[in-house]
Amino acid sequence: MKLKREDVRNIAIIAHVDHGKTTLVDELLKQSGVFRENQDVAERVMDSGDIERERGITILAKNTAVTYKNTKINIIDTPGHADFGGEVERVLKMVNGVVLVVDAFEGAMPQTKFVLRKALELQLPVIVCINKIDRPEARPNEVIDEVLELFIELDSSEEQLDCPFIFASAKSGIASLDVNEQGVNMIPLFETILDYIPAPEGDPDAGTQVLISTIDYNEYVGRIGVGKVDNGIIKVNQEVVIVNHHDPDKQKKVKVSKLYEFDGLNKVEVSQAGIGSIVAISGIADIHIGDTLCAPDAVAPIPFQKISEPTIAMQFIVNDSPLAGQEGKYVTSRHLRDRLFRELNTDVSLRVEETDTTEAFKVSGRGELHLSVLIENMRREGYEFAVSKAEVLYKTDENGKKTEPMELCYIDVPEEFSGSVIEKLSQRKGELQNMGSASGGYTRLEFSIPSRGLIGYRGEFMTDTKGNGIMNTIFDGYGLYKGDIQYRKQGSLIAFEAGEAITYGLYNAQERGTLFIGPGEKVYSGMVVGQNGRGEDIELNVCKKKQLTNTRSSSADEALRLTPPKVLSLEQALEFIDTDELLEVTPKSLRIRKKILDPTMRKRAAMKVK
Repeated sequence: MKLKREDVRNIAIIAHVDHGKTTLVDELLKQSGVFRENQDVAERVMDSGDIERERGITILAKNTAVTYKNTKINIIDTPGHADFGGEVERVLKMVNGVVLVVDAFEGAMPQTKFVLRKALELQLPVIVCINKIDRPEARPNEVIDEVLELFIELDSSEEQLDCPFIFASAKSGIASLDVNEQGVNMIPLFETILDYIPAPEGDPDAGTQVLISTIDYNEYVGRIGVGKVDNGIIKVNQEVVIVNHHDPDKQKKVKVSKLYEFDGLNKVEVSQAGIGSIVAISGIADIHIGDTLCAPDAVAPIPFQKISEPTIAMQFIVNDSPLAGQEGKYVTSRHLRDRLFRELNTDVSLRVEETDTTEAFKVSGRGELHLSVLIENMRREGYEFAVSKAEVLYKTDENGKKTEPMELCYIDVPEEFSGSVIEKLSQRKGELQNMGSASGGYTRLEFSIPSRGLIGYRGEFMTDTKGNGIMNTIFDGYGLYKGDIQYRKQGSLIAFEAGEAITYGLYNAQERGTLFIGPGEKVYSGMVVGQNGRGEDIELNVCKKKQLTNTRSSSADEALRLTPPKVLSLEQALEFIDTDELLEVTPKSLRIRKKILDPTMRKRAAMKVK
């Protein structure tokens, strides 16, 4: 018999990137008394990773729980970037309702549509929270209309349309039910969650059933499965069977060695948990997302949607440049292999495949951001390796035709830049589907474009719009191959001699284009030291010294003025490299190089391609 468990609510906070999800969770934690009065709490306390804190983005879905009026509210903070959409899809299976956060100025954005569609498909009730209500340019009334239009566009039911609206400023920690009233605290949101989000239901007397929706990983205890108890009770030391809806052959008896529930930011050990509880289970080595833990006498897997497939791939290669092994701690192929396969413990949207050589691995992910976060993490851990240019994963349709991943790209730019954006994206096989006006005097452009057309475009886009453009993309399935795209109009400036860059050599080189290095940096033959203003690659000697004679003194060098080099970030370097180049990544340096370092061999290879 199904029962409701009234003392629990399970919700996910979903939104477009940067609309204030994590800050909202912070306030719910603070105002529910999770922290002591005098406790020093970091901002965006849920973003625990270094990269998450620096970039202000959420990468992994996080679990937390607060207690309000004797009801435990389990909250899951989800990522907003499309690259981490796999995280959002899964956690929605654990909850009974969602809080959709929408910026009071930006309104409904592409990712808002994506996450809302997922919630409506699962028939989840939605509370709409219009956040940042205290922004000077906030326009809450228009945003309400935009959100309701989005509900209608996504074919929501009458009940879903009749959803409560909350007006909040997560930063100030206030919320109210009326757009014209200034709130005092977050109580209106807590109350709405209790009233509007249904309590979880299940049969406490049935056999145990727990669906694993996320995987955590800990050096000491290994893999930790996180999921919701759908039926029955789960206890420590209980014997359970692991089964999987998509893998009928999987059936294995295991023992639950430790069981945790969430309380604030901590995991608390418990001896048993009942229906509706979100639990973390450790001690099961090969537990995976989508697995169901069942009682041995009632084996029934819970259906689970398949994780979205990766669309983009890179080669991770052992560094073999002349400067290899000087800065990294982990440099061998065994180190690289172990680290990449360890990443699969927690990242379900990633694929790692061995190639025909032990020195290289093919790593596939959901987008450039997804892979660049992995590269940056490995770099900080002391790994040294090289990566190739990102390439999309093609498929063949039933008619034998080549298909490629497509994206919907939404761009907001000031009017004067829209012409150059349309021109650039058209060259990259983008098709303009819609053009209208957005808020704040901006023009909204909507394109359908192959994923590979966007590789390496973001930096160019920022330059073309003088930093004023906003670009959002969302995966839109596979479409027929659109033809070849020329990625880069400029060639590279290549060093043809190993040594140390000298001011004199760099001074002569800078007339040819933009330099990436300054004097005193180590270079080697085949290393890319800058960008040529023209289309072809040029080899030059940046280690060249001035010949001294009786009439020329060495101090005359001081008059040479060098333009400061353009130092590329990891993203810019990944965007810059071409298909015949690699990016050498070490804990201290990023160097771009040609795949074939020897100039003669390189020319021969180029002749063969032509």
